[in-house]
Amino acid sequence: MAEPAERAVAGRHTGAGPGRLLIACYAFFALAAGARAGWQLATRFGEAPAAYLLSLLAAVLYLVAAVALARSGPTARRVALVCCAVELAGVLSVGTASLAVPGAFPRASVWSGFGIGYAFVPLVLPVLGLLWLRRTAR
Repeated sequence: MAEPAERAVAGRHTGAGPGRLLIACYAFFALAAGARAGWQLATRFGEAPAAYLLSLLAAVLYLVAAVALARSGPTARRVALVCCAVELAGVLSVGTASLAVPGAFPRASVWSGFGIGYAFVPLVLPVLGLLWLRRTAR
């Protein structure tokens, strides 16, 4: 039988408790990655369009995940789950490619080197998001 604390978390809204910190991190990274990508796309698009567009994609995913985690309901949970899964796939694939074929990414994206330019938060954040979604599942 589940402990009372475990039962309380099991049906919890994703935006409650530690979820608030997760949402704040997603919102902060949406702003950080979006501002960086916007600046790079506006001023240096020709240098590395793929890297800058990947950073923009990451920013959009962070924003959508933040909103989905803040909302309640099955649709919001599914959207958050898809965002976290796509983020994780993106950071793993781009991170691997950026290390295996460095010439393919002349400039870094948010996901390059598994997010080394952002202290590996882009690698950890979707994992935490997926774990939180699992923890708060009904």
